[in-house]
Amino acid sequence: AQPNAGAAPKTGRSKKAPEEPAARAPDVDSLGFQAMDRNVPGLSHVILQKLNMKSYEDYKSAMDGRKSGSDFGIRTYFDMFQKMEDTFKFCVECKKLPNALPDPKSLRRCKRCQNVYYCGVACQRANWPLHKKFCKKLKLVALDRLVEWLIFTGDIPFPTETWTKPAREVKGWEDWFSMQEHLEEKLGAIVAGRYMTLLWANAGKPRPEDAELRESIRRLVTDFHSRPLTIGLGLRLFGIDPLTRPLTVHVVGASHVETLNTRLTDYDELTRMFPGHQGVEMVMVGVDVVDGPIMRPPLTTLAPRGRVYLSSYKGLYHDFWESHVETKLAARPDLVVGFHPGFHACPDLLAGWLPTLLLLRDYRLPVLFTVYSEQELKASLQILVELETHIVGYASNPFASLRPEQVYSSPNKAPVYCSSHYIAVLGAEPVPGADELEDD
Repeated sequence: AQPNAGAAPKTGRSKKAPEEPAARAPDVDSLGFQAMDRNVPGLSHVILQKLNMKSYEDYKSAMDGRKSGSDFGIRTYFDMFQKMEDTFKFCVECKKLPNALPDPKSLRRCKRCQNVYYCGVACQRANWPLHKKFCKKLKLVALDRLVEWLIFTGDIPFPTETWTKPAREVKGWEDWFSMQEHLEEKLGAIVAGRYMTLLWANAGKPRPEDAELRESIRRLVTDFHSRPLTIGLGLRLFGIDPLTRPLTVHVVGASHVETLNTRLTDYDELTRMFPGHQGVEMVMVGVDVVDGPIMRPPLTTLAPRGRVYLSSYKGLYHDFWESHVETKLAARPDLVVGFHPGFHACPDLLAGWLPTLLLLRDYRLPVLFTVYSEQELKASLQILVELETHIVGYASNPFASLRPEQVYSSPNKAPVYCSSHYIAVLGAEPVPGADELEDD
C-alpha cells in the first residue's frame, strides 16, 4: 500500500470518545475455513502451513494487520507465487491433497485454464463433463489472481480523469472507460512495466499474450473502482446530492476485504465522479476492520470540501451507533452501504446482523446492500421481507466488478462477481391502510 503524505484535517473533537466495546460477532473467516475443509479436508491446514502459520489465530492476526509480511516465511518473489499456487493444489475430482498421494508431485494442472489440478488421467476424464462448462472462465480467474499483485505494487489502478459526463449519464463500465484519456497508453505502460516482468519471471506459468494482460488489467481496474462507483450509484438512487452539502457514508460490516492495505486515496474516484462536491466522509465500521492508515476516528466536523475522507471503527454497528452517533462523536449517515453482508449464509451470521438490520430499518436510513449472485439476491430479499423492511428496489449493478471469482475449494461452479446486484432499502414496510386512520 502507498502511504498518503497529506496531513489529516482536524476533527474538531471536543470530548473523549468512550472506550470502544470488544467486538462480538460470528467470525466470517472462521466460517469460511470450516466450509473449505468440508469441501477439501485438510486444505485450511495447507494454507496455514504455506503462510508459515501455526493456527487460525495466526491467520486472524495477519488479517487484522498485526502480523508483518516477513513473518510469512516469504523471502523471494518466486517463493511468494509458489506458496500461493501450492494452496490450490488438490485434485478437484477426488479432493485429495498432495500428501495423500503416493507421489505428492503427481498432481497435474489443466493446460487450458492453468487453474485446477488432477491426481491422474482417470480423475481428469471423470471431471471433464463438469469442468468444461467453466474452463474458459477459470482461465481468467487464474490470470487475474496473479495480476492482482500489481494492485499492491501500485501499478493498478492507473490515474483516472475527472468525469466529462454527469454521473447520471454514465450507464456502466463502457461509458467509464470512454472517459479515460490515453487509455491504451496507460494499459501498455503497465503491461511493459517492471512488476509485470517480475511477475511472469517468477509465477511458474507461461506469460500470456499482451492482449490478455490488458483485458486482465481492465477487469481488475473495475474491481478496484466498483465500490466507490457503487456508492455513487447509491447516492443517485436515493436522490442524495453531494454538490449541495457535505455527506457522511457508513460502510457497515466492513472487513479485511474492504480495509486490508486500503489507502487514504482509494475512494477518490467519488471526487472525479462528483467534481465540486462539498466533502464526503467514509466511515468503515466492522469487527474485522484492519489496522492501517484509515484506522482513525470519525470526524465530528463537516467533511473537508472537495475531498473524500476515510475513517473507521472496529466493532459492531449498533455499538458504534450508541457510542458515537447518539453522542455526536460521529455524524449521522446520509447513506449506509453494506458490501456483501452475507446475513443469508447461516443463522449465526443473521443473528449477528439482526440488531444492525433493525436499527437501519427503525431509523429509516437509506441503505444499499450488494450481493455476489442472483441466488444470494433472492435469499437476502426473503430475509429483508420477513423483517418488514421497505425494499425500494433491486437490480443488476451497472458498476459490478468484471473480475470473475471462483469458489476457492470447489472451483467447478459458475464464477461470481463482486457487487453483481444491489438492494436499496429505506425504513419499514408501510402498513396497508395506515393513511386512512383517524388522528387520536
